[in-house]
This record gives sequence, structure tokens and C-alpha cells, in this order.
Amino acid sequence: MRNQSQVSDDLDSLGFAASKLWNVGRWVCDRVWSAIDHIPNHNELTAYLKSHERYGDLHSQSSQRVLQELAEAFNGWYGKRPNGATKANPPGYRKHGTEHPRSTVTFKQKGFKLDTQYDRVRLSKGSNLKEYWSDFVLCEFQTRPDVDLSTVENVQQVKIVWAGDEWELHFVCKVKIDVDEAPGEKTVGVDLGINNFAALAYEDRHSELYPLNCLKQDDYYFSKRIARCDDSNSDQATQLNQKKSARRTHYFHTLSKHIVQRCVDEEIGTIVVGDLSGIRENEENSESKDWGKHGNLDLHSWAFDRFTDLLEYKAEIEGITVEDVSERDTSKSCSCCGRKQKANRVERGLYVCDECGTVANADVNGAENIRQKVSPTLATDSDDRSNGWLAQPSTFLFDKETGAFAPQEQVTS
Repeated sequence: MRNQSQVSDDLDSLGFAASKLWNVGRWVCDRVWSAIDHIPNHNELTAYLKSHERYGDLHSQSSQRVLQELAEAFNGWYGKRPNGATKANPPGYRKHGTEHPRSTVTFKQKGFKLDTQYDRVRLSKGSNLKEYWSDFVLCEFQTRPDVDLSTVENVQQVKIVWAGDEWELHFVCKVKIDVDEAPGEKTVGVDLGINNFAALAYEDRHSELYPLNCLKQDDYYFSKRIARCDDSNSDQATQLNQKKSARRTHYFHTLSKHIVQRCVDEEIGTIVVGDLSGIRENEENSESKDWGKHGNLDLHSWAFDRFTDLLEYKAEIEGITVEDVSERDTSKSCSCCGRKQKANRVERGLYVCDECGTVANADVNGAENIRQKVSPTLATDSDDRSNGWLAQPSTFLFDKETGAFAPQEQVTS
């Protein structure tokens, strides 16, 4: 931002206002939770606070985004709570002692006006912070040499982000990307899980596993570091959470990029992914499933929606289609003969069919069933029961030193 000194006070007031609104929303959530054991969602919070004085400190769309982030944070906390334990903390108030910190403020379409000719963006103030009806903040910016905002289809959001010593402008853009032709017509099934984050079953009969060890190690390490902090809302705890989040983000980006490249190498035209939208609910009564103390924590810390989004847009660039299919019965059906028997899943990692004798890695068997929903060919043909590829998949591990995935035997220590 080129005119930081001229606009910093105005940006400070907006960042402080976002923290104040967050704290008001946090107080409301606490009172509603205490009274009726219910966490207000985004729409409910907006309805409660639309007439509150703090709501008018920001543009209405910016205020809505603050409350949406708060609702998402509460939902994330509620989902991650272990049964009967209290280690998972709800989102806290945004305060440093008696002061409000500078929070990120998001401006949507009606909250900003972009001038790419002179590299300026006009940001709307809330009615409470305006000195006159048309008052706004005019920021001058400079982008990287490889970025030209005038060439993008549109800028969807602008964010002001406090970087520790100055404000930054972040632009969320919609960009047209040239898409290649599909590298082939084959299919691959992807089963997302707790121990193995992804299991892949290819149409030409080979399979791969991507264990979740790396993220579990990070969860354990950062949880212990954060637990040693004096306050879960301290600067140190915040920095640790940010570092943990950044490492998870890198992991998902790297994994999705690696899988897409593997699909290009294998001439895959369609990636079939199991739809996990109902994984937290029982089929009979739609109530939340109980996966046990550690299972619930692992399950709800999954970022499968986030990962699938990354996979879709990276695959699209290569001309590969990503299709979502129901995961119903894929874990208890035999991918060779179609026999459906829950007891055949002997344990988490092993599937043994009592009908045809197939022995398979349970996650690979599920991935192959997912693939067959789009390309219905059994894992074996006629009397061929050679199912070694189902039972012995290749394993790829994330190497923290190189920041990339490699076959298990090639990962450096």
C-alpha cells in the first residue's frame, strides 16, 4: 500500500471496529449457548445484531462477514470437541489487555470500488465512522510485476489485513485459465479417510495410499505447544495456531497437486470422489454419529470439503473432471463380486470377502467401489481373482524436508 501513512488511522478504526463487532457477537453466542444450548448460526447472529450500534461501524457486507467468521469458528469448535472433554476451546474475545486488536476486514462487491487505471481502491466506511455521507477510504496500491488487476474477469473481494507493522491489501479475483484437453479417458476412485487421508484405485488395476501421519504429528506437536501457553488467546498461541493452519494448507495444496499430476501421468480423464457431506450423521435418524473420543476429534478436524475444492480446480486446469458420488455401502461392499456385508470389513485396514475370498486394503476397496459408480467394471474379470493390487497399494508419504510427496521407501529421514 503506497499511501499507508495517509490512511492508516482510517484502516485502524475499521480493524478495531471489526474486533468490537466480533466481541459483541461472541457475547451473544455465549448467552444463547448458556440459555438454550444452541449456537446461533450466521443468519441468526445477523438478525440479532443488525440493529446494534457496533454493526453500523462497518459497511453492512463487512459486518456480515465478521459474524459469518464467528459462526464458522463456533461450528468448528463444537465439531472438534471430544466427548466429555474440555480441552477444545471455543473462539475467544479479540482483546490485547484492554485494547482491541486490528482484525481483518472484508469488503464485498458493494463495499469497494476499484480503479485499475490509477491503482486505487475506494473502501466503504460504516455509517458510524463517516464524517459525511459520502466519506470513504482511498487506498493507493502497487501489485507484483506479474499481477495486472485490469486483466482479471473481476475482483470479488478486497481485504485489509494487518501484517504486524502495517496494513496490506488482499484482492480475491476471478481469473480465466486456459484448460488443457483431458490426458485420457480412464477413471480413478478416491476414498477420503481418517488414517489414510486418501486412497486411490486406478482403472488399470493399481492403487495408492496417502497416510495422514504428517498432520497427526503436527496436531500433537502444536497442541502441546499451545497447552503450555499462559492464555489460549495470547499472541504466542495465536502464532502457533496460524503456523499449524499454514502447514495444513500447504499439505492439502501439495497433496491435491500431486494427485492431479499422478492422474496426468496415468492418462486419467475422470476423478471420482466419495461425497462425505453426510458422514457426520446417522442414516436412520440424521443425528450426529458417535465415532468415539478420538474418532470424533479426528473426523471433525477433516478438511475434506476444502481438499475437494483444491482438487477440483487443479484438475480442471489439466482438463480432468472431478465427480462426487455417494459413499453409501462402499466400505462394506466387495469390489470384486459385489457382495455387501458389513462384517467383511474385518478391521479398519482390512477387507475380506466371505463370498469370493478377495483380500483387500479396506480403503482401497472403498476407493474401487467409488470408481465403479462412474465406470462400472469389477476389480476382477470372470474367474480372475488376482487381487494383489487391492491388498498391496503403493504408499506415498509427505516429506517435510522437501515439502513434497514421495514413495515410502524414498522418503528421507
